[in-house]
Order: sequence, then structure tokens, then C-alpha cells
Amino acid sequence: MTNEPLAPWQWPEDRWRNRVNKVRAGKSLTPPWPDNKRCAFALSFDVDHESNELRDGAKSLSRLSWGQYGQRRGLPRVVALLEKHGVTATFFVPAVIAQLYPDDQRAVRDAGHEIGIHGWIHELNSILPPDDERDVMMRSADMLEKILGVRAVGMRTPSWDFSDATLSIIREMGLLYDSSLMADDDCYELLEDGERTGVVELPVEWIRDDAPYFWMSRFEALRPHIGPKDVLDIFMREFEQAYEEGGMFQLTMHPHIIGYRSRIWIVEELIRAAKSKGDVWFATHEQIVRHAATAL
Repeated sequence: MTNEPLAPWQWPEDRWRNRVNKVRAGKSLTPPWPDNKRCAFALSFDVDHESNELRDGAKSLSRLSWGQYGQRRGLPRVVALLEKHGVTATFFVPAVIAQLYPDDQRAVRDAGHEIGIHGWIHELNSILPPDDERDVMMRSADMLEKILGVRAVGMRTPSWDFSDATLSIIREMGLLYDSSLMADDDCYELLEDGERTGVVELPVEWIRDDAPYFWMSRFEALRPHIGPKDVLDIFMREFEQAYEEGGMFQLTMHPHIIGYRSRIWIVEELIRAAKSKGDVWFATHEQIVRHAATAL
């Protein structure tokens, strides 16, 4: 006999079924939008700054400076643009970044935006032992609360990396929602091992993220390969279809990526297009989730 693990095509039915059902999309949560609005518009910004390079050992001072650009230029541009148009958004912040720039987080809070959990140092949940993941998530929530004076109700895992333990920890923390998974365009309830959790998922998608289009690594085969006008076209088509369906348009961005002078206009064009409709609800992730949760 051999003790070699089974290949996936050799798995018995209960194994692949259990794997699929570990974390699953349950009930769709698409109640009518407030005030007879046709579409919900949810902007989010992952305030990673230097945390990507810190997570990987902080080997490159150049890439740390790229992260600092997000703090010095990108974030102020984003916040100023949102203020110009009277739009609120959600900012997911690693705890280390919140400690580096506490005044920035307080200013974002004071401007009426939501701040959510985004890990400690942008770690990958799937490579952490469950106890370490739990500790990191708890410490992250506590640190944000210490800096902001308010407890976050939602999280986005760094790099949207979700372990087998993540949902259980989210439930233990009593969080209202997660925004890391991709099973739908609109909100849905998360199931764990086939059971309802009461946790709302506000889904993300790489198509609606600035990083896949603009990420740059000098020494790897990562280069911006689509121009800003083409990225705007993709985002705009996502919005127009969401509006047509009466659903939700959600966008994930990063101050150190979208915050350049040649890119920030993408966000402004999207806001202008949505405002021109006259019946779009601009809301934070928390506001949308609290509304969607009425359909649980």
C-alpha cells in the first residue's frame, strides 16, 4: 500500500463536495435600493502603501518609496476628489499602515468615509496557522479601534486571500460583512459547510480592480499593458450593466496605483457618469451591507 495523497481526480465524491461547500454563496441579497434608486455605487480603496513590501521582508527601498507615494500623493488626491463630488467610500487599511499614518486615517474618518480591516501587515491568510491568523485579525481590529475610536464592522482580507479558518474567525469577531470573495455581482449571505452564517459578502472582482491593469514590477513580467482609457472603458461597461440590471457597481482601487495624475481622472469620470443618471445611490460598503442584510 502507498501513503501518497490522492490526486484530485481520485477524490471520492464527499471530498470534492465538502471542499466546494467549505465557503459558499448562499441567499442573494438584492432588496430594492433606498429612495427608489436604480443602482448602488460602491467605491473602495485598499490603503496598502508600504505594507506589500513590508510583508515580503522590506527588501526594496524603491518599492517602499512607491508605497509612500500612496500616502503623500495618492490618498490626498483620492480624498480631495471624493470631497469635490460629495461621495463617500470605504477604505480598507492594514493595521501597520494605520500606525504609520494615524492622522490620515482619522482625517478619512472625519470626512465621513468608512474604514475597514485589511489585515496587520498585508499578510496572506492562507499560509498562516489558524491560531496565528486569528491573532492577527483580532489585533488588526483592536488597533484600528484604538486609532479611530470606532470598531470596524467589515473586512477585506489582504490580496483577497481566504483560508479555511477565515470565515469562522470573521464570525467569532462579530463582523457584519466581508469583501474578499467573488461568487456574484451583488451581495449574498455566506454559507460555511452548508450552514447559514448571517455574514454578508460584498463581492469583489479582479476585473473591477486597478492593480491587474497597472501593477508594475521592473524585474518580473509585470507591466502595465492596458492604457487608462481602456481601463475606464472596462469599468464603465461594468457600471452600465449594473445600472441596467438594477444591481450594484463595486470598484477596488489603491492610492499608490490609481492616485497618479494620469489615472485619477478615471474615478472622476465614473462618478460623473453615475451622477448623470440621477438615480444612483452612492454609499459605503457598510451602508450597502446594512441595507442588503434586511433581506436575510
